[in-house]
Amino acid sequence: MILAALLAAALSPNCDLERPSGAPDCTREVVDALPMTAIQTVGTHNSYKLAVAPNELAMIRSANPKEADAIDYAHPPLARQLDAGARQLELDLAYDPQPGLYATPLGYRMAGAKAEPYDFAPLKAPGLKVIHEVSVDYRSSCPLFRGCLAEIRAWSRAHPDHLPILILLNLKEGGLNLPGAVKAPVFDAAAMDSVDTEIRGVFPEAELITPDQVQGRRATLREAVAAGGWPTLKMARGRVLFALDAPPDQVARYRGARRVLEGRVAFVNIDESSPAAGYITLNDPKAQAERIGNAVRSGILVRTRADADTKEARANDPTTQAAAFRSGAQYISTDYMSPDARFGPYSVEVPGRVTARPNPLK
Repeated sequence: MILAALLAAALSPNCDLERPSGAPDCTREVVDALPMTAIQTVGTHNSYKLAVAPNELAMIRSANPKEADAIDYAHPPLARQLDAGARQLELDLAYDPQPGLYATPLGYRMAGAKAEPYDFAPLKAPGLKVIHEVSVDYRSSCPLFRGCLAEIRAWSRAHPDHLPILILLNLKEGGLNLPGAVKAPVFDAAAMDSVDTEIRGVFPEAELITPDQVQGRRATLREAVAAGGWPTLKMARGRVLFALDAPPDQVARYRGARRVLEGRVAFVNIDESSPAAGYITLNDPKAQAERIGNAVRSGILVRTRADADTKEARANDPTTQAAAFRSGAQYISTDYMSPDARFGPYSVEVPGRVTARPNPLK
């Protein structure tokens, strides 16, 4: 950790860690010696999400204006986000053991003859589905988890020098308490295994950063990250890592009887004191600034948010994103890598207009 701090301190704050300039304080050799925790970059929240069809959004707004505002955002395809500099993506997964459960969503049926076209064929295919809310906010740029992964891997293979891409996974269970609404099944042991199986079916081990790789011979993952067990940027380039951004009960089901995360693909969102601690979600960079800083200094990867529920964009309020960048969180998530013209100029980019900068806490 001391070496990481010295290396990062030697770099210009505006050094682009993905594309070093070659200046004396921003060379590839110096940058690549940094641990992958010494970066700060941006990514997207619910990265797959397409806009709710206008007539369906109007129905939601008539019943719940606040909820309609909160889901009134969308993202371009994953590859375009990566082209724009996103180095963190987020996918929401729904278990579909008997394919087709989500293929006739309530919102689409309620729209009737006014429903806007949507290709439901992928939702009838086997496999985990990528979807925000299974009944009313179902439109996705990559409805199949395998399809999202294939798109990310194709981009990664075409850009082998990219910084490590963090892919957050949320597991959707249950649903709306409305007549005709679908309830997503619980992620049981088989479903948890299917998450790893689908990832490993697309990404070979050499293109992943896994808990076992980081833990190495240390007794726990927590011990390993505290001792600087994360790979250097040289080793992490061209690779991806997954984190289960989930509540404690889901994390427990994913871990099963494991002492740490033996054999699992994804890191987990867990208290910093746990033997499985290597990643944590701390989404309020104002209220949780001290906790974020302490986690980062102790070797843990942190994701926080620059905005939520369209509030900052509608108010053109940059204070949360400023707090996020000050916090030292390595991955800062936004719904606005580019402005939404309906709301104004609000957007989020790494200070210095680089893909990733040296972490201010390293």
